[in-house]
Formats: sequence, structure tokens, C-alpha cells
Amino acid sequence: MADLIPLFPLDVVLFPGTPLPLHIFEPRYKEMIGECLAEHRTFGVVRAVEQGLAEVGCTAEIVTVVKEYPDGRLDLVTEGRKRFELLGVNQERSFLQAEVLVIEDEPGRPSREETARAIQLHSELLAIGGATQDLSAADPSALSFYLAGTLPLDLDFKQKLLALRSEPERLSLLISYFETIIPNLQRAARARERAGGNGHAL
Repeated sequence: MADLIPLFPLDVVLFPGTPLPLHIFEPRYKEMIGECLAEHRTFGVVRAVEQGLAEVGCTAEIVTVVKEYPDGRLDLVTEGRKRFELLGVNQERSFLQAEVLVIEDEPGRPSREETARAIQLHSELLAIGGATQDLSAADPSALSFYLAGTLPLDLDFKQKLLALRSEPERLSLLISYFETIIPNLQRAARARERAGGNGHAL
């Protein structure tokens, strides 16, 4: 059975378990978020693309209202919950609503070796930017979303990852992606260091 949920098209790809801060200022979204808060409902975040909307999105739960402004604007922290497939869009309200079907993963777990490799590459990637991330709260069955969720990765790649219904497939894809981009980022970081050290790039 398809559910009708409020829809928030954005230029982002939201993963389950990933935080998403939002600043709500448009009247239609103030109305939508107001209803979600009053009824303790989730809403759908779906990537806005040139052709309209991506086929797969993720529900978002409002975790905290950080600030309420006198004019009704809101600063929120939301978090991704469940992936869904967009079946149809309803335009009867000021904001979009959609019929959606919740997506579940196929059975299967990645190998320990693949899991360890993905975590290692993720750490290397963060180290280039001088950052770290605590993975202790990560759900082992959806580790790929935790590893990719907070990184500024290509949105087409993130959308592809979101739509895959197998964690071993997602982790394998993520490992290949990390292995491709890390050497480029390391070269760029070294070039910046050299340029900073002597005033010009070598």
C-alpha cells in the first residue's frame, strides 16, 4: 500500500541515519513543517533534478527545532530514516505530496574484509581534510550510508548509492569510488602544501 507523504525537493541526497540541518523560510514549507511537528510525522526529502524529481528519496524525521524566528522561519535538525520510491506526485496542497513505497534491502551482508577496507579508505579520505568521524553508532547493515552521508561527494554518485538495494553492492561501489578519488585529493593537498610553503606552485 502506497502512503501519501509531504515532499521537500532539495539539491541534496539524504541517507538513512544521516543528519540534515534545514532553514525553513518559504510559507509553503513553514506550513508543511508545522503540520509535521504537530502530528509527529516524517516528510520526504527527494533530490530536485533537471527532469523534475529523482525516483528514490528518503524520509526525514525532525530531531530538534534549533531556533524559531518571530516571522515563522525555523532552523531544524532532521535525520534520514527510510528510503522510498516515488510512485506519484500530488499537487493539491501548497506543498507537494507524493505516493511512495518504502524500499527495503535485499538479504546479504558484506564480508569483514570489505567492511574493513571501506572504513580504512573513509579514514584516509577524512585525514586529507584533517577530520575524523566516530563510527561507533553506525548500523553495520547500512554502513555505506554512514560512510558516504557526511561527505561532500558527487550527488549523482550519492543518488546511485541511495537507490541500490544491497549493502554489499553499495559498499563495493563506495570502495571503488574512494580508491578513485583519494589519490587525486592527496595530489591536490600536496600541491596546496607546496604552494603555501614557498609562495608559488611547483
